[in-house]
Amino acid sequence: MITKAIIPVAGWGTRRLPITKIIEKSMLPVGNRPLVDYSVQELIKAGVKDIYMVISNVEPCQVQEFYKDNLALNQYLIDRGKEDRLKLAKTLPDDVTIHYTIQDPAGKYGTAVPIAMVVEEYNLNEPILVFMGDDFIWNPNGESAAEALINSIKDDTDSAILGVEINQDKVEKYGVLSAKDGKLVGIIEKPTPEEAPSNLINVSKYIMSPDLLQRIVKYVDEHDFGPKDQEYMVTDPIDEYIKDGGTMRVAPTTGEYLDGGSVEGWLHANNVVCNN
Repeated sequence: MITKAIIPVAGWGTRRLPITKIIEKSMLPVGNRPLVDYSVQELIKAGVKDIYMVISNVEPCQVQEFYKDNLALNQYLIDRGKEDRLKLAKTLPDDVTIHYTIQDPAGKYGTAVPIAMVVEEYNLNEPILVFMGDDFIWNPNGESAAEALINSIKDDTDSAILGVEINQDKVEKYGVLSAKDGKLVGIIEKPTPEEAPSNLINVSKYIMSPDLLQRIVKYVDEHDFGPKDQEYMVTDPIDEYIKDGGTMRVAPTTGEYLDGGSVEGWLHANNVVCNN
């Protein structure tokens, strides 16, 4: 059973300025909840007990504040006979712990970095779910992204990647999955519709085996990319892992991918959630 997950939520969210000057990107509201909480709640439902969030070194951290118990609010609700709302104010079950790792925005940059930081800091050596914090899969009446990933693996040596089906004519914006017999062969970045090996896109939701996690740590530790060279992309060690014989299973989902990274995506996410 997989009981641990990593969620990177650090960064300035520059694509969403100026609002991200005062609201962290992962805390932008979709309905009555912040973006990141959709992933948090589905991970908890799938059995995760320890969540490792990588946050920016900004005080106060809104993510941390959201997942704390607000004792003053609780007392206010009790005093005014609104105890029925206490469950809405409690954002984390008692048996779930969020651990925080601070990432310096002036340091190494890219999707591999926060994963490597957590694996090293907590000496993780088991399969881990990895979800980014500014998007989620909306599938309220079906299998969640976390459940799809967990159900796809055969044993603890397997990794998995979520594949979201989109219209073929839109694949140019994404990394597209090439698969054979349910296993990932590679990720083709932003191909034309004619060149795309499938219409399944990578939305950065994974199960990572201990072997893959250690490859990510090694990749970040052994390379010294400058800020203008290239990002530390997690797809690089994933590619190496597959070429060396590692198994990454492709877990398709029937859910809708909702992304808060752009204004249009965020507005669409609100429309979908609020109308269902």
